[in-house]
Amino acid sequence: MAKKNRSAPNKGLRGSKVGLALSLGSSALAVIRASKQVRRAKGSHDKLNTADAVAGMLPLITSAALILRQLRGRRQENPETA
Repeated sequence: MAKKNRSAPNKGLRGSKVGLALSLGSSALAVIRASKQVRRAKGSHDKLNTADAVAGMLPLITSAALILRQLRGRRQENPETA
């Protein structure tokens, strides 16, 4: 049995334009929701709740940054489609 070419891994839904747009949209909505939570926590002057809300935002921001980097990499690979 021959080995399969593993140089191009299967990206699934995130590999498509629609999948990337959905991922970016859901990350953006999650960041908006988390920022509202931070504002509410700051309004109640509860430092522990504020710290929890800020810590919850960090993975969301990282996820959005990774998706944006993936979009930029796609655009550089296919300059004729941009």
